[in-house]
Amino acid sequence: MTSRFRLARRLAGILGVVSISAALVVAGATPAQAETYAPITGSGSTWSQNALDQWRKNVTANYQMTVNYNGTGSSAGRRDFIQGTVDFGVSEIPFQLRPEDNSAPEAPTTGYAYMPIVAGGTAFMYHLTIGGKKVTNLRLGGETVTKIFTGVITNWNDPQIQADNPGLAMPDKAITPVVRSDGSGSSAQFSLWMSKQYPDLWNNFCVSVGRAAPCGLTSQYPVFGAAKAQSGSLGVAGYVSQGYGEGAITYVEYSYAIKSGFPVAKVLNNSGYYIEPTAPSVAVALLQARINTDPASPDYLTQILDGVYNNPDSRTYPLSSYSYMIVPTEVAGIFTAEKGKTLGAFAKYFLCEGQQQADALGYSPLPMNLVLAGFEQIKRIPGSNVADVDINTCNNPTFKPGESPENNQLAVTAPMPAECDKVGPNQCTTGTAGALEDTDVSGSGGGGDSANAPGGDSGAGGGDAAADGGGAAGDAPVYDENGALVSGGGSGVRGVAAATPLALPDTGWGLQQTIMLLAGILLVVAVAVPPLVSRRLKRASPPSQ
Repeated sequence: MTSRFRLARRLAGILGVVSISAALVVAGATPAQAETYAPITGSGSTWSQNALDQWRKNVTANYQMTVNYNGTGSSAGRRDFIQGTVDFGVSEIPFQLRPEDNSAPEAPTTGYAYMPIVAGGTAFMYHLTIGGKKVTNLRLGGETVTKIFTGVITNWNDPQIQADNPGLAMPDKAITPVVRSDGSGSSAQFSLWMSKQYPDLWNNFCVSVGRAAPCGLTSQYPVFGAAKAQSGSLGVAGYVSQGYGEGAITYVEYSYAIKSGFPVAKVLNNSGYYIEPTAPSVAVALLQARINTDPASPDYLTQILDGVYNNPDSRTYPLSSYSYMIVPTEVAGIFTAEKGKTLGAFAKYFLCEGQQQADALGYSPLPMNLVLAGFEQIKRIPGSNVADVDINTCNNPTFKPGESPENNQLAVTAPMPAECDKVGPNQCTTGTAGALEDTDVSGSGGGGDSANAPGGDSGAGGGDAAADGGGAAGDAPVYDENGALVSGGGSGVRGVAAATPLALPDTGWGLQQTIMLLAGILLVVAVAVPPLVSRRLKRASPPSQ
């Protein structure tokens, strides 16, 4: 064999090895290129749990990231964080320096920060029938709601409820208020709203159950009269959705009503319209939220909602708020810098891509100003990848890169309410939340269609998912009369939890794309060049002697 033929074979071998090596890099076979994440664990809010559970599934599928979460209630989440048994907590309210149950002040001994996680409306899910048919279009004024949950109004045919619902002949049926038995952010947010909007009713109620007035917010809702107490959002929603739950009403995150296939009451806002807590109506309401912007304050980045309660915009849902993730700002206890890398990456994900699913899950995606605030907190987490925190690569549905932080696309495009949602003799017949069927007019008033209102098409996406995807997230939970889980109880929202997780964001041309191009070129060269060289060498060789 001539030296020229040996050279051709050597060239082919080198090109082949290089091509295979490049292909292995592209396929992730080179360990140095594989991203690894330490598992992390959190606990707390059930208000936010449906969103958290979906996001955890997404990052497991897309990033091989393990995020464990136990929905034990906001109070338990704050307590677990203080005790150092979790890497993060989730709560609707900050640490309480003066807990209403006279327990010890909630004072963490290690550094922490509050990070906005998801927005939503505290909804009033109910189970009511008229003439054997489910009511799906109930309307309630704020004072009416407060009287129901303080024991002043006890029957569905009360004149005040009838006045809210001219299109319904309200039945003579006792009301069963269903409240949380555990310390919850939902109770705190609801009671805070009542204490601000209807202080006389709320304070009189506090005195009647043996609490000092004025009592303000409470995470531990008092059990009173005919009320039933259940643990967790799943517990209160589960009680209302059962056959024995007819006549019951509870306060719970909108997401759980969608999941259960049940309606929520439209609540009267400051401009005289009854509004459903859809993503757009929450987004509009939170335009009037103020945020504690003092970095030296222990409540930095927590919400001040007085302006939300009385927002004059006719599209607003008055009981709108958002939830916090409590993150560590120093290595201590079980928390390490390796876990900080995972927590930072997970936080970046749910502030950006994860918010794309907020609407379908029954929440409202966070706007840019809250995302920017969250980014600043990610930077304080030990071990987090600060270089990856860039608003221009954040694929959040409420804004585009370069827009003003005050510009919320959901609020800009939110539809106006229908005329039949306005206080007056007519009442929209369109169903809400997870119950989309219309309710026939049975009262003295007229009907109407709110298809173009926040309670119509804008809420139908989540409702359709609940109606059509019943088996996607496992069997619906079934409870006994004491609220104990009997069977079922998948953690996701029907029609959403089983969805294909979001794909990784397209970040443009980078190292991986360059390597893929190089591998392709080398592969072509390895296959095509040796035969060409061999033929040329044959033609150039002298004939055999």
